[in-house]
Amino acid sequence: MIRYSLICERDHEFDGWFSSSEGYEAQAAAGEVACPQCGSTRVSKALMAPNVAKGVVKRSSGTTANEMAERMSMMMLALRKHVEENCDYVGDAFAEEARRIHYGETEHRDIYGEATLDEARELIEEGVTVAPLPIRPTRQVN
Repeated sequence: MIRYSLICERDHEFDGWFSSSEGYEAQAAAGEVACPQCGSTRVSKALMAPNVAKGVVKRSSGTTANEMAERMSMMMLALRKHVEENCDYVGDAFAEEARRIHYGETEHRDIYGEATLDEARELIEEGVTVAPLPIRPTRQVN
């Protein structure tokens, strides 16, 4: 796993974890790396100090980077499972339903579904609180 400090076109800074440098490049080129604050996909690497390690690195907690990545993956899956079990799925109507709830046009409830980056950006600009769900990993981290 590799961690990059990233910055979007609106100068929002955030971190991203990727399987490799090539993984970041492929996701960025496909528009899959988005700012968590504004949803912009115009993202680039920010200046950061390198973290060079030899062999298997043990963190101060005694865990290796791979163990940490595996834990993070499990936490993301647990978060996704919690949302799927406790929230209403609204599919492609997510943006419309989120607005209706935000403006009090329908009873408040927790929802999840699909939205385009443009829809998510518009919701954020309107003050509607939204957050992306972590994707399900397609493979185990080695």
